[in-house]
Amino acid sequence: MLMAAIENIQTADPEIDIERAIERRQKMLSIAVPLGTAAGLILLWQIGVRLFAVPTYIAPAPTDVAYTLVDKFPLLLANFWPTLYESVLGFIVGNIAAVLIAVAFVHSRTVERAFFPIAVFVNTIPILAIAPILVLIFGPGVTAKVVIAALICFFPTLVNMVRGLQAVNPQALELARILSASKSEVFWKIRLPSSLPFLFSALKIAATTSVIGAIVGEWVGADMGLGALIIDATFNFNSPLLYATVFMSSGLSVLMFATVSIVERLVVRW
Repeated sequence: MLMAAIENIQTADPEIDIERAIERRQKMLSIAVPLGTAAGLILLWQIGVRLFAVPTYIAPAPTDVAYTLVDKFPLLLANFWPTLYESVLGFIVGNIAAVLIAVAFVHSRTVERAFFPIAVFVNTIPILAIAPILVLIFGPGVTAKVVIAALICFFPTLVNMVRGLQAVNPQALELARILSASKSEVFWKIRLPSSLPFLFSALKIAATTSVIGAIVGEWVGADMGLGALIIDATFNFNSPLLYATVFMSSGLSVLMFATVSIVERLVVRW
């Protein structure tokens, strides 16, 4: 029997090696294909700009943008930190408010009927229209930018959190009632764990939109930040700096999204 088991292991090893090789190949392809596509697009951009002699103030070549990223990196970094600070604060404030209100909606249908239409109405107002109002109310300081960033990521989290808290297995709720579980126990043991996948799906969206909110707030009134630098580069026809700032803003959004994804893997292990 021992020899038979050894023979089975030996015959199974090649199959396992083949499966692992296939998995490695698929992982390499999943990384190589996007990188190759991005490199091809950048190369096409470079050739197109040089071939058609496009003026730099209209569309700079990727090499010009790369040079500006290196040459103006201290300036870009100095404007990066204020936008990061406003984005993170807006992300935290907006999502905490959304989660608390979602909990109130789930536990009180009256509260949901009263305030959910108001939340929908506020969400329908374009952020570019409401940003000047918030700047007039809170002033041109950091508070207005944080409120704008919080507002833009509030509604997706609210909707997903309400849906997650309500998407509970009815049998689990019935079992909790039979065991005389309190509302707090039902919330912490059943509703909250079931809502986490919905919550993190919304947080990934909010992570990128909070950066948009901070930049829009800086457009309205600010002398520092990536949004202010975008406006300054646009008015001065400094196209390489404009593109470099846009790439820096995109990098900030990717950083926020990646942070939320890492936290999701650590929290939602199932």
